Amino acid sequence: MEVPIMVDTTTFPNVEQTSTTPDPQGQQNIIKVSSNSRSTAVAGAIAGVIRERREAVVQAIGASAVNQAVKAMAIARTYLEEDGLDIWCQPSFVDIEIDGQERTALRFRVMSVPRQQTTPPTDASE
Repeated sequence: MEVPIMVDTTTFPNVEQTSTTPDPQGQQNIIKVSSNSRSTAVAGAIAGVIRERREAVVQAIGASAVNQAVKAMAIARTYLEEDGLDIWCQPSFVDIEIDGQERTALRFRVMSVPRQQTTPPTDASE
C-alpha cells in the first residue's frame, strides 16, 4: 500500500510537488523523478536525505525521467563533497501500478559512503 507523502517544498522549493512513498521495507521515502524534474533540485533533495538518513531511494519511469534521475545523482555527489561523503547507487527494476496499469520503474537505492581521498595521476614522462 502506498501512502503519499509530499516533499517539503519549503526545503526543496524547486522540486515539483514530487510525491514520495515509503519503500517496501517502510524505512525510506521514495523520491519520484519525472521528465520535467529539475536535476539540480532533485540533487538537492537526494543530498538532503543522504545527510539526514545516509540512504535514499530514487524512482523514475521512462527514459527522460531516468536521465534526470541519473544527472541528479551525479550532481548530488558534488553537493556532498564538503561533507566528506560520496554515494553509491544500486539500480533495480520494480513493477508498480499507476491508474490501474502496471508499469516498470527504475529504482535506485542511493547509499552514503565515505569520500576517498584521491590524488590525480602523475604523468610518467615527467
